[in-house]
Amino acid sequence: MAVVEGIKGFEEEVVTEELTATHIGGTVRVFATPMMITLMERVSRVSITPYLDEGQDSVGTLVNVTHEASVPVGNKVRCESEVIGIDRRRVTFRVEVRDEDGTIVGRGIHERFIVDVDRFIEKTYTKK
Repeated sequence: MAVVEGIKGFEEEVVTEELTATHIGGTVRVFATPMMITLMERVSRVSITPYLDEGQDSVGTLVNVTHEASVPVGNKVRCESEVIGIDRRRVTFRVEVRDEDGTIVGRGIHERFIVDVDRFIEKTYTKK
């Protein structure tokens, strides 16, 4: 594993109907908090994947974020992540989402844990 502090990732996406609160049962047609968190997790995961050993991946273990501004359907959001801490297999990220005007939509801390995929799956599926 060669994950180091300072690794950054980013992704942009357009808010579609599938990413809105109404799509998941809410009443407001704006970028949904769970979808924002999904974007934060995905950007963080993808940013470190090239630095992992073969057979490894990372799983989310902590999300501590705020959702500070709404984004309507059709507008673009950009998520950025940066590795800010490493404790053995635990990797801590600073995550932030902004809209196309630069307004902070959400931000916070996300942690992922590096796992050996085969071992992780085996341990998971031995549970009853």
